[in-house]
Amino acid sequence: MIDEIELAMILYTQGHKIKHDVAHFIKVHQYARLIGKAEHLEEREQFILEVAAICHDIACPLCREKYGHCEGDLQEKEGPALVKEFLKDFNLDRGIIERAAYLVGHHHTYDQVDGLDYQILLEADFLVNGDESNLTKEAIEKMKKNVFKTKTGIQLLNHIFEL
Repeated sequence: MIDEIELAMILYTQGHKIKHDVAHFIKVHQYARLIGKAEHLEEREQFILEVAAICHDIACPLCREKYGHCEGDLQEKEGPALVKEFLKDFNLDRGIIERAAYLVGHHHTYDQVDGLDYQILLEADFLVNGDESNLTKEAIEKMKKNVFKTKTGIQLLNHIFEL
């Protein structure tokens, strides 16, 4: 079902940054999948993580249209309702949809992380954002110190950004 959700999200994506948005969420999904498996998430939690990773920036097109930009706080505000609407036609139980929407609604909030799925989504999104935004080594080191917690996420961050 993950492949069906990912394909549906590709087709759902619209606006002037389609290519970027699709490439971004596919990269985030792949890192989240990899970290989740390496950190031995339970099957349900892994599934929720992957759904949330695929949908994490679902609000970007709406935010660009409505606000002129898609800053993280706006994505968190608009994203959960969009996720619930997007996932309603898939045969998923309410708990999966609610948790995925929660994660999307918090994927730029780095405190009060309440689960390994949440932690991994933060790390996967940062791995991609750090590269796409050409962050300084100092900014990456700060994120490593303040946000990264999983062994796999730290290992990937160190290797990719040559820390």
